Amino acid sequence: MLIGENPIFVYKTLFSNAIGNRDGWGNVLFRATPLIFTGLAVAFAFRCGLFNIGGEGQMYIGTFLATWVGFTFTNLPAFILIPLCILTAAAGGALWAAVPGILKAKTGVHEVIVTIMMNWIAASFTFFLVLKFKAPPTEAMVAAGVKQMIPHTREIAEAARLPRLYPILQSLNIDFPAYNQVNVSFFIAIGVAILAYYILWKTNLGYEIRAVGYSPLAAEYGGISVAKNIILAMMISGAFAGLVGTNEVMGFKYKWRQELFTGLGFNGIAVALLGKNHPLGVVLAAILFGILNYGGAIVNIFTEGRIPRELIMVLQAVIVIFVVISDEVVKRLIRQRRKIL
Repeated sequence: MLIGENPIFVYKTLFSNAIGNRDGWGNVLFRATPLIFTGLAVAFAFRCGLFNIGGEGQMYIGTFLATWVGFTFTNLPAFILIPLCILTAAAGGALWAAVPGILKAKTGVHEVIVTIMMNWIAASFTFFLVLKFKAPPTEAMVAAGVKQMIPHTREIAEAARLPRLYPILQSLNIDFPAYNQVNVSFFIAIGVAILAYYILWKTNLGYEIRAVGYSPLAAEYGGISVAKNIILAMMISGAFAGLVGTNEVMGFKYKWRQELFTGLGFNGIAVALLGKNHPLGVVLAAILFGILNYGGAIVNIFTEGRIPRELIMVLQAVIVIFVVISDEVVKRLIRQRRKIL
């Protein structure tokens, strides 16, 4: 209202375009997919009492390594190359996260400090690698004398690319926009969420991780290795973050570009907190963020830029705050009702 726009129109435009049609839902799920990975990374570490702020760096390393595999081993068939890229992404993120995990377990150095520092190292290191493996300029660029403005790697092989949902849905006679970017990495993210739930609540490892998160001293007294579980929790967390590349590179741009990933690791913290550090909650929170992200972009277009992106980000934050507040209000009402009864 302060900038002369009808708030009802803005909210209606945001939500109707995000969830009112199949194209909107496709874009929402595409934007939610990387947030599911980074949200799960943060949530898993939280369950062990760890604050993994290094999702950004783990994502950089895992994604770049998957990209490197994708454009290096071009002769491999898809049924080998796709799993190899996915496993490489997870392994890269896990190994990068192992460093703060080992330092925390063996020396007591706080993981927040180490992961923040390693984010900067990962960003600079991957940028150096991008320059080393930079794609050569195209013939058209050479002829026009145009230099490559944003460095990027060579494209990954066709066999390393994840299929989009469009041809799959078309084969099932389901109408879906051909240009929509959502791909099967969304289902990989759902599978990872199920895996995270299974590990945490259905295995001995998950029991030990949660026990360490509740009380390291009590866990150690009960015969649980605190150091081992801290390292494993950080590595699994890092593996989840590294899988962001399945959506951003293997299913979308097919090459590494630095601007693809800005902020995804840090947004995962908000997703995990909003999802109460539960895999199902993380998936739902990521979808909410996807709705706000895509709907906000549409609002910017519909208002012809009168509502800037910065204000839309504020709008998104306000909606998330209201969701959190309403959740706490409901919890307090339930507690008060129980006291009365």
